Amino acid sequence: MTIFGRTLDGQELFALASLLTLLAFWLFVLPRERDYGRRFKQWEAERRARRLGQDGGSTRPKGKPRGPWG
Repeated sequence: MTIFGRTLDGQELFALASLLTLLAFWLFVLPRERDYGRRFKQWEAERRARRLGQDGGSTRPKGKPRGPWG
């Protein structure tokens, strides 16, 4: 096979096919991975909002103050 005036042997053809396959794989996987990240961040924000809603909005644990700043 000749590409750009250069004859490719079996090993170079296999490398080219592998790279094209990897590119196609990432074209399908990357959008799904980004969508998963968005869904996880949204779920985490909703979970945090529900938890803060039950506590009355305080993120600090109740009880005796600790540390030099109380």
